[in-house]
Amino acid sequence: MATPGWNQTQSPFHPGELAVQSRLGFQAQVDQQGRRMIRTYLTEQHRQFFAQLSYIVVGSLDQASRPWTSLLIGQPGFLSTPDVHTLQVTASYLAGDPLSQNVRPGCDIGFLGIDLSTRRRNRLNGKVTDIRAEGFTVQVQQSFGNCPQYIQSRALQGNTRYPLKENLEENLEENVEESVEESADKSTHALSTLSPAATALITSADTFFITTAYQSRSAGLASGVDVSHRGGKPGFIKVEDNRTLTVPDFSGNKHFNTFGNLELNPRAGLLFIDFTDCHLLYLTGSATVIWNGPAVEAFEGAERLLQFQLERGYWANGSLPLRWSTPTFSPYLANTGIW
Repeated sequence: MATPGWNQTQSPFHPGELAVQSRLGFQAQVDQQGRRMIRTYLTEQHRQFFAQLSYIVVGSLDQASRPWTSLLIGQPGFLSTPDVHTLQVTASYLAGDPLSQNVRPGCDIGFLGIDLSTRRRNRLNGKVTDIRAEGFTVQVQQSFGNCPQYIQSRALQGNTRYPLKENLEENLEENVEESVEESADKSTHALSTLSPAATALITSADTFFITTAYQSRSAGLASGVDVSHRGGKPGFIKVEDNRTLTVPDFSGNKHFNTFGNLELNPRAGLLFIDFTDCHLLYLTGSATVIWNGPAVEAFEGAERLLQFQLERGYWANGSLPLRWSTPTFSPYLANTGIW
């Protein structure tokens, strides 16, 4: 039996998303699609999916409204849904992750539940309602599934080590930048430009995650945070210089959540995962869209390009407590290129 879709009169998309959909000629089509797919609650299928996960990608904003993309990790069950409108998180933050400073009561937050082994993914956007000693609670505002395009399949392997259940309220009182500077083992490094190690990780990556935020007081609508997956062949990300990246955007679901946010708020946060040596690279900065032109036409499969300008970042050395197999590349990459 089908579950009801969008149950409100206004569009499930905000003005930035609508503007991009209209510019590209998809608005009517995507409005119907969105009203079927997007819900203000979690379906039973999605509740079961989140309960099975041992990791989730999280998008958040810091005190200066800069977006960051993070990971939360725990044994299956660390994400629970006491009802269809609530997600409870029971986990500790990874060392050096900016998320530890960004989770506050009332803040916007975005989640991407993704199982790399099956290429399944579901989105959840909402607001933090309270913080507990062992985690925090989120009120669901939007929930919907995403297709498996461009996801490289990776299976979790043994020897997984989960973060200790430290007190999250104590973590909130620590300053990430101070902890970076005072770290005795220098396991986390602050960045203002891309280091050689960061550049090497980016140019060899086949996967990254991007967080953007909808913030437009003039529209009179609620703000929100989205986090999305991006995938391609190794070499699909170009490092222009030590602060600038260029990434192709391939055909997707035409919701344009990321690009709709950038239409109103040109900030983005990126997360790169070193699946081999377990490093994490967190970047935040500004982003612009190259909608057409020779550079777009020259990249096989690209419909537009995203250019990211680094403002600040962190390299967390060996902080990822999960191990994955080598990837099986998505068949959707067959008609896409590299720089």
